[in-house]
Amino acid sequence: MELGQQRPPSRNLRRSVVVMRVTTDERVVAAAAPRDKTVYKDNWFERLAIHHLSSAIEATTGMTNKKEGYESLVAAAIMISKKFDTKAQQGLVIRSLQEAFPSAILTMIKILLPPSTFSREYFAAFTTMFFPWLIGRCEVRKSEIKGKSEKNVVYIPKCRFLESTNCVGMCTNLCKIPSQKFIQDSLGMPIYMVPNFEDMSCEMIFGQQPPLDDPALKQPCYHKSCIAKQRHSMKCSS
Repeated sequence: MELGQQRPPSRNLRRSVVVMRVTTDERVVAAAAPRDKTVYKDNWFERLAIHHLSSAIEATTGMTNKKEGYESLVAAAIMISKKFDTKAQQGLVIRSLQEAFPSAILTMIKILLPPSTFSREYFAAFTTMFFPWLIGRCEVRKSEIKGKSEKNVVYIPKCRFLESTNCVGMCTNLCKIPSQKFIQDSLGMPIYMVPNFEDMSCEMIFGQQPPLDDPALKQPCYHKSCIAKQRHSMKCSS
């Protein structure tokens, strides 16, 4: 090889690159490296819960799909994000949640469990026990509220919905924003959901109000791997 001539990168070197940098709106965003998708084996309760929520979404939107299980929820999310603007998307999810959970039970919980250390820790523990089918494997973690340590945070190593949709817009408009509002209004519990779009993890912090200038709402789309963008050429980021 002549002096000064550069050797082309080897295949192994090219394969070792795990981070792509994509420029969007003059911002550089780290796109998550391709990884094996998490495989879920839903039990009978989880399949029943998924079907119940899917039915509530169908009843609210009037749209159906032929998918089964969690894929049906993802298909419904894609259809909603394709057909409606962001405000309408958030409203449809809130109405679907209202359809799925009886208002009498929600009102009773709101009365019996006003914001307190006990209720914040109760909601966190309840979420980890009964909602992994929706958000993925999760665990309770501690945070500090008014100088006191509480077990009021649900940490999700990899969100099932975000991993399934690979879409920032669907995460914020069909999960984060409507869920925060639903839990606040229906249960009287402030909650701040903090998705990490690089590793697809998320924190649900019970007892904390979302900031007005929420960084998650400024996050650009994944661009290269977003399902909605690939299949429908959608401008889906919030």
